[in-house]
Amino acid sequence: MQAVILAGGKGRRLAPYTTVLPKPLMPIGDMPILEVILRQLKRAGITEVKMAVGYLAEIMQAFFADGKRLGLKIDYSLEEKPLGTAGPLSLIKDLTSPFIVMNGDILTDLDFSDLISYHKDKGAIATVATYKRHVKIDFGVIETDDSNNLTGYIEKPSFDYRVSMGIYVFNKEVLSYIPYNEYLDFPDLVLKLLNDNKKIVSYPFNGYWLDIGRPDDYAVAIEEFDKKRSMFLPD
Repeated sequence: MQAVILAGGKGRRLAPYTTVLPKPLMPIGDMPILEVILRQLKRAGITEVKMAVGYLAEIMQAFFADGKRLGLKIDYSLEEKPLGTAGPLSLIKDLTSPFIVMNGDILTDLDFSDLISYHKDKGAIATVATYKRHVKIDFGVIETDDSNNLTGYIEKPSFDYRVSMGIYVFNKEVLSYIPYNEYLDFPDLVLKLLNDNKKIVSYPFNGYWLDIGRPDDYAVAIEEFDKKRSMFLPD
């Protein structure tokens, strides 16, 4: 089975680290975050990985090469201009159904084999892995009517949302909705599919998930990986 890793972004939120290293090569413990992901995918039965690269692509290619060191077959697809989060899929050939698509900067203990089985069982064209995020508003929220009369006052409310984890399973049919070499983000792709009455399901995940996009999250990832390494890499 195949997986596509999106690893072409500049990682501006993690600057200045990403001035010299692409974000997926940022180390946590003794290996880059992307190597943790690749080892997890291999354990889940993935044999072939397509890396969508752009920024500092040559460093990515030099580090992972053909994937033989990790027991994988790795190919690279070069993004010569920004194509968003979904657009790079239009450049990748020989994808078979179903395949995983994910960001290359996620620390999680998600069981990818269970995600794949869930997708197949649901008979969906696309599955989006989701995580419950608790969002607290640090202000008093005022509610008013159309005449600006105050109708309610909620002190520092909090809300729970299901957010995308940046991990998906797609059937090959999804590719027909992605124009070749044009900019397209995943939310727009999902809306295209929904507008065409295609079945998309959520895979609710309640384990560990962290996007290392910001310096404080990156610091947490380093600490968590050090303390819970066996949780992320059981072997």
